[in-house]
Amino acid sequence: MEDVCILIPTLNEEETLSELIEEFRREGFGNIFVIDGNSTDSTREIAKRAGVKVETQRGKGKGTAVRQAFEQIESDFIVMIDGDGTYLPSEVRNLLEPLISGGADHVIGNRFAYGGAFARLHRLGNWVLNKVFSFGYGIKLNDILSGYRAFTNATVKRMALVKEGFEIEAEMAIESVKKDIRIQEVPITYRKRRGESKLNFVRDGSRIAYTLYVLAKTHNPVFYFGIIGTAFISIGVVSGGYVVWDWLNGITHVPLAVFTSLMIITGVQFLIFGLLGDLMVTLQKETMASLRDRDKRVK
Repeated sequence: MEDVCILIPTLNEEETLSELIEEFRREGFGNIFVIDGNSTDSTREIAKRAGVKVETQRGKGKGTAVRQAFEQIESDFIVMIDGDGTYLPSEVRNLLEPLISGGADHVIGNRFAYGGAFARLHRLGNWVLNKVFSFGYGIKLNDILSGYRAFTNATVKRMALVKEGFEIEAEMAIESVKKDIRIQEVPITYRKRRGESKLNFVRDGSRIAYTLYVLAKTHNPVFYFGIIGTAFISIGVVSGGYVVWDWLNGITHVPLAVFTSLMIITGVQFLIFGLLGDLMVTLQKETMASLRDRDKRVK
């Protein structure tokens, strides 16, 4: 299937890459592109011996590698899969079918469908981030961080991707929601990784959470400004409770009372910003929907 490019971002995957490439070839996929993140083992040599396209990424980070590869791929369909052997090439058609049939533009493999070989902490972290995504973007997805997904090339071109690290998967999901790109999840198997994971739970998890929060600013301002406003109001309520308690006992805290007022007023202002921003976003969406309908009628 030459109209499908199998994209494999790698970093020190010498244990699994050769087997992964062979499995895809047995499935009938020969157009394979390995984008390597400057591996220090024999990953690139293995890929070259296998006869697939190999390129070393510029800069660092999975996101940087993926964006660089997307710029070069011309195939109609792109399947992105991690090179660590946790995903099954035999399930690739499950991801491609919704694209080929026209039912979706971006297909995500749901690792949780069959349980998945997750460490308990990683399972919890993924659950929290998926819940934050659903709340902030209004679409329920079970696995926004899956490393096995497929797109049409036209879909990739519509995404304005800028993230450099492991946040790239979350950014893809966010861009799809913002650009009205149709997303579909399909169940996949997730096997235990061979070797040590490159994902740092605290560092990368916090970056992904921050990405989900910051990028919500232009999609769900109530969510973005609401969190800030709630934080200010909460501080004001706590300090105000202390001021009132001491005042009832005959102790006055004038500076703290002023601080309390400022915190609550600031928090309310942020909530108002969120409501106004939400109004603007709603009007923009309605305008864009009207323009799309007009274009369809013209065509």
